[in-house]
Amino acid sequence: MKKEAAFARGLLLAGLALALEGCSHVALLDPKGPVGEAERTMILIAFGLMLLVVVPVIVMAVWFPLKYRESNTKAAYEPEWGESKKIETVMWLIPLAIVVALSAILWRETHRLDPYKPLAGEGEPVEVEVVSLDWKWLFIYPRLGIATVNDFVFPAKAALGFSITSDTVMTSFFIPRLGSQIYAMGGMRTRLHLLASEEGDYVGQNQQFSGAGYPDMVFRARAVSRQDFEAWLAEVRQAPRTLDAAAFEELRRPGVPDGPIRYSAVAPGLFDRILNQYDPLTKHAGHGAAPAAPHAPGHAGHAD
Repeated sequence: MKKEAAFARGLLLAGLALALEGCSHVALLDPKGPVGEAERTMILIAFGLMLLVVVPVIVMAVWFPLKYRESNTKAAYEPEWGESKKIETVMWLIPLAIVVALSAILWRETHRLDPYKPLAGEGEPVEVEVVSLDWKWLFIYPRLGIATVNDFVFPAKAALGFSITSDTVMTSFFIPRLGSQIYAMGGMRTRLHLLASEEGDYVGQNQQFSGAGYPDMVFRARAVSRQDFEAWLAEVRQAPRTLDAAAFEELRRPGVPDGPIRYSAVAPGLFDRILNQYDPLTKHAGHGAAPAAPHAPGHAGHAD
């Protein structure tokens, strides 16, 4: 009895763990952008197609034991029955049809939702350079000459273009309600394009285990009106901090910040120096080093 009770407790704990894991991804079913909406549709289509197999199997798992139980004398007794071409046909054709349908849909949607493909939005697009650190996210607005840590603010309905890299181990950049998880890797620039269809506060996170501070490596993504974005931008430009080489060396030390950090100016070429530090041809420039002179507000410093 003790073994049975322990087994039952184990199943219960496993079920609770799966339920809690599912709760953390409910945001996927409440998207706030075109990419997230398309991905939700794909999830529901895949779920529905798989139910075509799962539901009949569950029904048969209950029906067969009841129908062919020993006490049911009305069930046909066919000890020599070995195969059924009808059953074999159904067992092969239905899964094959599901796989073909899913493959066709996924092929089409994967190319349509290419994260490197720019989106059409309202107003001027927003370019953002994202750097994954231990254990925080750095957002550089190269055209605006500012930067923030763990606080990503942008206009709703504006096309967002991300250039993403890592100054540490591989991580994964993800804003569930906007869609498209993508990896951040040292020495590599990955691209991502998103759009928020309405104003709101959304949670961004790292989906790749990256050390002790991984559970707290989250950031706030705020979609605001153009007017509120301009007001926020004016506030950031009054911040006392400047993100130069010395400030970045301090920032890149492992640790979880107490709250969002703002920089009113950014050293030119900082993102590219972080990106290129693993390149043997540019490594001699110094690990994470950058010129001390900050961007002037409005300077266009983005480069692909």
